[in-house]
Amino acid sequence: MKTPANDGEFTLVVKRSKFIGVVFRVETEDDALARLKEVKAAHRKASHNCYAYRIGNATRYSDDGEPHGTAGMPIYEMLRREGIDNILCVVTRYFGGTLLGRGGLVRAYTAAAKGAVGELAD
Repeated sequence: MKTPANDGEFTLVVKRSKFIGVVFRVETEDDALARLKEVKAAHRKASHNCYAYRIGNATRYSDDGEPHGTAGMPIYEMLRREGIDNILCVVTRYFGGTLLGRGGLVRAYTAAAKGAVGELAD
């Protein structure tokens, strides 16, 4: 398992919707929930703050109002495939007025999360 050494951020625009992916190194679920609260406070006007975290055997993910299975699970699956532990990834979406469909949402959330992970230094 890899553990991030620092935080990362990545922004993606898809059909005028803005997706901001951020990742944080976390040691406990309380750390993850505190960081999630900070992100939500910083993006109060966002349409959605979808997330996933992996901390040892503890995992959690949320679609935060997006259609079931289109945001939280794809973020989690990307973290699992990359083999990253002790990480929280939050993807904030500002809706741009165009519906993306289930496939478009999965691709956008995955790309924003993967972009944020890509910003991590080893």
